[in-house]
Amino acid sequence: MTLVYPVQSLAAHPPRLSPAYKSTVKRSPSKPLIPMRHTLSELTGPVYGHETVRASDHDLTVHGKGEPIGERIIVHGHVLDEDGRGVPNTLVELWQANSCGRYVHVVDQHPAPLDPNFTGAGRTQSDAQGYYRFITIKPGAYPWGNHHNAWRPAHIHFSVFGHSFVSRLVTQMYFPGDPLFPFDPIFNSVTDEKARNRMISSFDLENTKPDWALCYRFNIVLRGRNATPMENS
Repeated sequence: MTLVYPVQSLAAHPPRLSPAYKSTVKRSPSKPLIPMRHTLSELTGPVYGHETVRASDHDLTVHGKGEPIGERIIVHGHVLDEDGRGVPNTLVELWQANSCGRYVHVVDQHPAPLDPNFTGAGRTQSDAQGYYRFITIKPGAYPWGNHHNAWRPAHIHFSVFGHSFVSRLVTQMYFPGDPLFPFDPIFNSVTDEKARNRMISSFDLENTKPDWALCYRFNIVLRGRNATPMENS
């Protein structure tokens, strides 16, 4: 993958100001952005975290004293460049709510139970072909107070690190057929339907593990005409 960043692919990402998503009104820039040329240190600088990835960090179901509550799932796919080539050795992190729709975070006061056997965070590194794989619990929907009766669709947050720490990208993965899609201003802040659908995983029966876990495929395309929408805020 080249180290030149085409600006055309930015059209796939949501605007920083999306009035239906209330918090963007206060945190979005009020003046035009100033492009900053990337220097050698920004393109090739150190990436935090690769050396600390443990063999079990990809499995969010094995770090408690027992099994987490909820539906066990496999989430896998490839990190790809704009030409469909796998991006190797990419640090991939995820975080999510538990099966009841609650995060392990002091700010989350949603009246749903915490799961003592589920932290909701994991990490892995893509292989030589850009492939990654997680084992986790399917997250639940949750209320988020943006508007009357506002609920977030079930989703998983993904973070990928590029050539350096400053090239981190963050996106969200959704599940097919969620009835909350039409009502979620975060999902719909991506105005292009084709780009929006690239945030929805596909059910993968072929890689479902019989009698154990359903599987979903989610490829992360870093840029270009088929880029996965990323969070710009």
